[in-house]
Amino acid sequence: MSDNVQVADVVGIGESAHARAPEPLLQLQDVRKVYPGVTPVIALRGVDFTIHRGELVAIVGPSGSGKSTLLHMMGTLDRPTEGSVRLVGSDVAKMSDRELAKLRATRIGFVFQQFFLSEYETALENVADGLLYSGVNRRTRRALAAEALDKVGLAHRMDHRPPQLSGGERQRVAIARALNGNPDIVLADEPTGNLDSNAAATIFALLKKLHREGATIIVITHDRGLAARLPRRIDVLDGRIVADVTQGATGTVDPELTVDWARDTKEQA
Repeated sequence: MSDNVQVADVVGIGESAHARAPEPLLQLQDVRKVYPGVTPVIALRGVDFTIHRGELVAIVGPSGSGKSTLLHMMGTLDRPTEGSVRLVGSDVAKMSDRELAKLRATRIGFVFQQFFLSEYETALENVADGLLYSGVNRRTRRALAAEALDKVGLAHRMDHRPPQLSGGERQRVAIARALNGNPDIVLADEPTGNLDSNAAATIFALLKKLHREGATIIVITHDRGLAARLPRRIDVLDGRIVADVTQGATGTVDPELTVDWARDTKEQA
């Protein structure tokens, strides 16, 4: 039995998905992660939730809450100790390392706080490199990279190297790289964490725009202000999901769908 409270499975679906039942894209069922040692560390304690195609979701929590471990589970960078992680119907636990590498290369886009761009390559080359392991030839990789950079508003900067770009522009390059190849899901880890307020607002607006265009995006953050402005918010604390909240298309909280974790815990005791 999971320790979590799951409020709603279908929230924040993009407009294009209204005409049909939403497709479960990412499913975590009773996921537990224990790091062994003299004193084992329990990082996740029975996590359950489903992300449907077309959602824009924030996973929010303080440092040490389990967000990073959860990112590793969702991105197939690590395997759960117990429970299951299914991405596009595939059970991660039953896949080989080679199969997981292919899954990450073709199905998942990653955006990191630190950008992880090569300073010696142009924006176009950095984005094209995101498809190196997808089996796409160089000419097609560059064409797709140019299209992705245009989508994030950087067509005029594609020949510039990262040191010639602002922080916000570098993050947009990273987002373009994540979108290149049209992955099923984009995992954005603290995408505004290293940016000033103006650049952060630009990145936030870009994520909302990409979502409206059909992208499925999960933002992992400690910023509750940012999380409150997304259609769905999943709160993590001490390795558990303590709230799963529908906030509406503009991020307005629906109080009837907010979990009072402290009250619920007392009722279960």
